[in-house]
Amino acid sequence: MSSTALPKRVALHRNPTTDSSVASSIAPSPMDSPRQSPSTTSLSSLASEAEARSKMLDTYGNEFKIPDFTIKQLRDAIPAHCYERKALTSLSYVARDLFCLATVFYVFHNYVTPENIPSTPIRTALWAFYTVVQGLLGTGVWVLAHECGHQAFSPSKVLNDTVGWVLHSALLVPYFSWKISHGKHHKATGNLARDMVFVPKTRSEFATRVGRAVHELNELMEETPILTALNLVLQQLFGWPMYLLTNVTGHNNHERQPEGRGKGKKNGYFGGVNHFNPSSPLYEAKDAKLIFLSDLGLAITGTVLYLVGSKFGWMNLLVWYGIPYLWVNHWLVAITYLQHTDPTLPHYHPDVWNFVRGAGATIDRDFGFVGRHIFHGIIETHVLHHYVSTIPFYNADEASEAIQKVMGNHYRTEAHTGWTGFFKALWTSSRICQWVEPTEGAEGESAGVMFYRNINGIGIPPAKVAQ
Repeated sequence: MSSTALPKRVALHRNPTTDSSVASSIAPSPMDSPRQSPSTTSLSSLASEAEARSKMLDTYGNEFKIPDFTIKQLRDAIPAHCYERKALTSLSYVARDLFCLATVFYVFHNYVTPENIPSTPIRTALWAFYTVVQGLLGTGVWVLAHECGHQAFSPSKVLNDTVGWVLHSALLVPYFSWKISHGKHHKATGNLARDMVFVPKTRSEFATRVGRAVHELNELMEETPILTALNLVLQQLFGWPMYLLTNVTGHNNHERQPEGRGKGKKNGYFGGVNHFNPSSPLYEAKDAKLIFLSDLGLAITGTVLYLVGSKFGWMNLLVWYGIPYLWVNHWLVAITYLQHTDPTLPHYHPDVWNFVRGAGATIDRDFGFVGRHIFHGIIETHVLHHYVSTIPFYNADEASEAIQKVMGNHYRTEAHTGWTGFFKALWTSSRICQWVEPTEGAEGESAGVMFYRNINGIGIPPAKVAQ
């Protein structure tokens, strides 16, 4: 499928040594254009200036247009049978994935042994391969539980939540706790004040992190590739547990919660915002029993793992479950990060956000055989998923093609880059997408549409801010 996203995909590099007081040739601010004297100003020139001030440019300098379609147009474009959820079909995928997990374990446990493979280095390499394969298959199981959380698994809510609770608990995911917070993410995608997943830093937040004043960002030296790589590794290793424990990457506006449960609570260690405490501001009082049930699922899994480790050895448990678990976390964070982080994607100030705009601030990619058949298409059809999350994954391709005809150039995809492009995007987004701000000179509604900027000399330079 060819890309219908804006075509200019090559990152434009700025010269980091260039004086920040010189206007960029990539995308000069509309305010830098010479103004005509009042005596020569025409109505057409005034209209041109107004249009310039409403122009929005993504990181690459492509002009962005706010989506102009409706959710009804999207839903009407999707064939009716795509909405059908079939319990037997969904359960067959669960059975398939669990069978694959069990088969891989059986083969390695019985045949990758000192008796069959005396060479320690070869045996170690094979078991390392085992952890990668089980991590991929475990991620597929995670995605099926994700289907349950969105009620896309079957028409039965009881079946959905039962299967989802079992599968997610087995992967040490608090099913109902995550389901509730994830639902809030879907309701507020792209909203800088309310989104729950990978909320980008604002300019001031980024400046605080690097210990500089806001106006100094134009003058900062490039972040070293080593530091970028270190941040990326930390994100992939610890991003998921940190999200569950401290709500890192989620919004931090808990004081505004109507019930008052967010009073005095902030993201971070011991801030009272996590996915395990029923009194967390992520939830309402009525959710308490579901949070307890989620914690019970984790306790059961933890008990089973303890018994296995005690009987068969902790090193075996690490290889059998622990390292594959880390691989699952890696894939989960990578997938989610790249669904919502890209130089072409906008984020919205709450005053200009609405559901259609926010749901469109996502991007599809392609991860080849693994993405389609092991990860159940969660990478390839995520834009559709944000508009209609109850469509089961096995109908998502057809539904995705249908809505693309309505979305036109508003649809974002990097599918043409293939599975290698997925890995490249991890690095590219880490280098480019550091904070969001409006296009320099934008006024009115356009001033509430934010785009990624960076200090690494890539793409549109940061706006100049007076001291």
